[in-house]
Amino acid sequence: MNQLPRLRASRALAIPLPANGAKSLIETLAFAAAAFVLLILALFVAPHARAQGGFDVIIGLTTDKFPDTERALNELPGAGLATAPDIVEALVANRLYFNGPARKLYFADEAGKMFDAATGESADVMASALKKVRINNAVRRSLDAARGALTLMSPDPAKRKAAADSVFKSRDATALPLLEAALAQETVSANRKILEEARAAIIAGDSGANEVQRLEAIDILKSRGDQDAVSVLTTIASWSEGRVKAAADSASSVIQAKLALWRNVQNIWYGLSLGSVLLLAAIGLAITFGVMGIINMAHGEMVMLGAYTTFAVQEWARTSHPGLLNYSLFIAIPLAFLVTAAVGILIERVVIRFLYGRPLETLLATFGISLILQQAVRTIFGANNREVSAPSFMAGSFDFGSLQIGYGRMWIIVFALAVFFALQFVLRATSFGLRMRAVTQNRRMASSMGIDTNRIDAMAFGLGSGIAGMAGVALSQIDNVSPNLGQSYIIDSFMVVVFGGVGNLWGTLLGALTLGVANKFLEPIAGAVLGKILLLVFIILFIQKRPRGLFALKGRAVEA
Repeated sequence: MNQLPRLRASRALAIPLPANGAKSLIETLAFAAAAFVLLILALFVAPHARAQGGFDVIIGLTTDKFPDTERALNELPGAGLATAPDIVEALVANRLYFNGPARKLYFADEAGKMFDAATGESADVMASALKKVRINNAVRRSLDAARGALTLMSPDPAKRKAAADSVFKSRDATALPLLEAALAQETVSANRKILEEARAAIIAGDSGANEVQRLEAIDILKSRGDQDAVSVLTTIASWSEGRVKAAADSASSVIQAKLALWRNVQNIWYGLSLGSVLLLAAIGLAITFGVMGIINMAHGEMVMLGAYTTFAVQEWARTSHPGLLNYSLFIAIPLAFLVTAAVGILIERVVIRFLYGRPLETLLATFGISLILQQAVRTIFGANNREVSAPSFMAGSFDFGSLQIGYGRMWIIVFALAVFFALQFVLRATSFGLRMRAVTQNRRMASSMGIDTNRIDAMAFGLGSGIAGMAGVALSQIDNVSPNLGQSYIIDSFMVVVFGGVGNLWGTLLGALTLGVANKFLEPIAGAVLGKILLLVFIILFIQKRPRGLFALKGRAVEA
């Protein structure tokens, strides 16, 4: 009784099929099942397969062994892992973590949010529960190479250039396919040149490459002509043989000879730069020492006051008129001249004019004034160094051959020469300059001709102090602005004035540049301190032969 309804129900559900269509239906169902399986695989398995290309890399980064980490980084650029750039940047920033037992790798962004390195998806893990991937020097080299290889295709030309430099220095052979691809797409000529040099560094060091390719690569490295190229060529020559070894040795020798020449040019440039600084510091002293015979030990403090005037102007611009900050030096130069000239005139009127003809007392008095000015600046501005920012036109540098020239130093040289020729114009083309030269050559005769020598003394001392203040504006761009700034230049300034000829501006110019260049050539040989001692000994011996310096002033009073 109970089985009858079930039988009827089953018969009701049965679908009559034609005999020849049964086989077709079975084939259709089989095809649909296969398509469904393939769809599932495409949706779920394929992403894991793509990640599988980087699975070994991820495993290598989770073993906490330096050789595995190095190998993983070497293979990372070619692993096809979408998160490879994130992994590299996280390792650079010390934000790459791993779970050793689970063989899972994670990276954190700047905000500390965690991501799965295999998939790039957000991960619900705490950094405190994980270990950081460690690096050493070998791993760091592989990291630089991987970072460079991964940014070779960056849309930013500057990043592509930096990446090519990284690959050149690492000479990672695994990056060669990426270099070839980058060369095929690169449109910037400078970047293309660096890519070709990086490719040449790899090929030249590849023992499996044919001899012709290696020789061509060595020629490319030779044309690069810097110390990095010498390092590559020296390494290649150490293990190569035959024509490749000879070519590498020859190219290395040519580059080293060229670099030696450029080092001399660099020393001359640095010497001119130092000489321009000495000129600015000494040119005011040449006036006060030459016209008045005053050994002014407070001259360095005039330089320091000019630097602090620059700092005060920049602070005013930064807080009240930010738009003027980039032009603050143009405001500081005349203001520093006026401030230090006023201080100089005040010192001359209050102290120095009572000590004429008494050089020892003048030296002691100006030394005491220098201590008073230093303490006054400490009281007002504090004892810590003050920061003076460089305007945009003085920032950066440019390459001239193998020499890197900073815009800041270049503009200081231009400024020093401008001050020198402006002072020459004042002394030779103005009434004040004529009177000052007359007092310099023969004070008594100038006084008998109606020249107010006391007024000329005060104005000359103010002019010398004002120029020292302008020197302080320039020095604020290359040195620390501190109460002791002037003490670093006072001795050198006296050496320049005495060597060039007391009161002779052309002698001061030549003396400053000569001592600056000589100092830079002596530093690599004898060291900075011993080099200055040798220069001082030379000047002492020179003065024994020529007491009036290179260019002596002429005049009855001077010659007497």
